[in-house]
Amino acid sequence: MDLLHDLILGFGVAFTPTNLAYCFVGVLLGTLVGVLPGLGPTATIAMLLPATFVLPPIAALIMLAGIYYGSQYGGSTTAILINLPGESASVVTAIDGYQMAKQGRAGAALAAAGIGSFFAGTVATLLIALFAPPLAAIALKFGPAEYFSLMVLGLVASVALAHGSVLKALGMIALGLLLGMVGQDVETGTPRYTFGIPELSQGINFVAISMGLFGIAEIIRNLEAEHLRDVMVRKVSGLMPTRQELRRMAPAILRGTALGSVLGILPGGGSILSSFAAYSLEKKISRRPQEFGKGAIEGVAGPESANNAGAQTSFIPMLTLGIPPTPVMALMVGAMIIKGIQPGPLVMTEQPDLFWGLIVSMWIGNFFLIVLNLPLIGIWVRLLKVPYHLMFPAILAFCCIGVYSLNNNVFDVYLTVVFGLVGYILVKLDCEPAPLLLGFILGPMMEENLRRAMLLARGDITVFATRPISAVLLLMTVGVLAVMVSPAIRRKREEAFQEEAG
Repeated sequence: MDLLHDLILGFGVAFTPTNLAYCFVGVLLGTLVGVLPGLGPTATIAMLLPATFVLPPIAALIMLAGIYYGSQYGGSTTAILINLPGESASVVTAIDGYQMAKQGRAGAALAAAGIGSFFAGTVATLLIALFAPPLAAIALKFGPAEYFSLMVLGLVASVALAHGSVLKALGMIALGLLLGMVGQDVETGTPRYTFGIPELSQGINFVAISMGLFGIAEIIRNLEAEHLRDVMVRKVSGLMPTRQELRRMAPAILRGTALGSVLGILPGGGSILSSFAAYSLEKKISRRPQEFGKGAIEGVAGPESANNAGAQTSFIPMLTLGIPPTPVMALMVGAMIIKGIQPGPLVMTEQPDLFWGLIVSMWIGNFFLIVLNLPLIGIWVRLLKVPYHLMFPAILAFCCIGVYSLNNNVFDVYLTVVFGLVGYILVKLDCEPAPLLLGFILGPMMEENLRRAMLLARGDITVFATRPISAVLLLMTVGVLAVMVSPAIRRKREEAFQEEAG
């Protein structure tokens, strides 16, 4: 009965005209972002953070969430039509989706992606509603020691699932933790690491670092290697799959949804890991493995279901524990903090309208996606013909205006440009910037909980090992580290990322 009451509250919040409008805008922008190769949800949410400052907290979060799961859908359109994934989670979709398009079955491929996305999104939303409350109840029993250990586990796990060298990923986390320490001391308020620059006394602007690392750096990288887009399909017809195709894709959608729902909760996993795992699973259990890579509809339905389920269940640890499992969730945490909301289990009890309104809006957003996007395929195809070098000046101007408008401070614009160059250099050095952002977000929270735990324990460092939950979390961290250095696991990890790059 409590769950029913909470869902009724959520529907009351989400079905207001304002929140419906921002949900619609979010999924529409998300689809657009997914369709345009090279932008991605992380860069877009980073660039749109300033725009959310004038919005109410619930409307802002509903719109940002819509951009995230909307981009998962939009990415499949370009993957199928031009073999160019608009979003990294759609890399796998391109393998069989593009082959289907070449065979004149683009409509069936797009329908498989759309139906799978809607079903997975609906199931994942129900899972959030079912599992978030008990998880938040457990989290209420956490003290500073448990939160510190949980954050350490989250950072280490994100390293295990980051692209490229483990050592480089650890370096990125360390750099993020150091950048998070710039500003005032948590306990005393004394300025530290500001190098005499007054603008750094309140710390590095979160919007500046995120927009620079993901927005500006992405623009530079795309300009360096602008793709020549050859649209395979000018007009899409036959959006309804045949009965045989429906029979083949239904089990794949169910398996992809189940797999994505579980993997989406893991730190660093989210939609990307889910889509690759779902494709591997479908290929291994298929009676027709020889068809994969040549236009198997299961190769579209399974991964698309998985990446949407993974995208939405990644909200569970963010909403209940305040721990972001992916870079996009780190940006969502940043948006909540900027709005004066402390992410974690207290959100559910202190602001139930925000919590349940956001969850219900996800179902509404998924409905908008399936109703809107199949009829709009023609518009997306025309958008693909716009050269990137004509779009980037507007994107760049929007970034600078957005950052400046936060504090009316030119220093923030300079900082954004600096981090844009840093982000581009990191990409060139094969250092993924996502762990840096996670370290930057979690660093101040880790420091605060570490200090509180040590104060309560009167300086006894063993408090982290003597409290049962904290000890289990630290043991899990050691286990993840042990797995990471295992030669067999390292080899498999390298193979997986080589396959993704290909």
